Amino acid sequence: MIGFDPGTIIHRMKIYTRSGDDGSTGLFGGSRVSKSDARIECYGTVDELNASLGLAATVAGAELRRLLNEVQNELFVIGSQLATPAAAKQDALPALAEASVSRLEAQIDSAESRLPKIQFFILPGGNETAARLHLARTICRRAERLLVAFAAEHGVAPIIIRYLNRLSDWLFVHARLANHEAGLRDVPWTKPS
Repeated sequence: MIGFDPGTIIHRMKIYTRSGDDGSTGLFGGSRVSKSDARIECYGTVDELNASLGLAATVAGAELRRLLNEVQNELFVIGSQLATPAAAKQDALPALAEASVSRLEAQIDSAESRLPKIQFFILPGGNETAARLHLARTICRRAERLLVAFAAEHGVAPIIIRYLNRLSDWLFVHARLANHEAGLRDVPWTKPS
């Protein structure tokens, strides 16, 4: 599967199907919706987040790369869940485990224990790894906002929203940690005069 688009599942077939040329896309279970559908916007943004983590991993150290890979796999699970309407058989899909949220929390706590206390707003940036993690954090927040709006009208497993909420915190802390480990201080926001 490429990204989360069920219309592009590859199994000895061409990458292009032409089935989306009319502006529609297929969901798991066979139904088709407009590519502008809120469901597509949600899992498309989760896919964008996943790609941004892949970009961050290209400049990350080995341990952070391992952690990012774990998150990327979980985002793929979230994408498959979002690409499947409630009417379709979701029990055939992998589920996001509650332990995933607990693991993110433990990793946040571990990272924070190595950081100086923050007492001001900071500007996103620093070294390249931190900057990429900050960018991923903003994409994660957008995915969360879209998903909260979508969940108000459709069935979405609450763990998915909790996971994205925790992940944005995880990305913030790990961006700070990347700077700290590179010997860079957080850059405080200065109120314009």
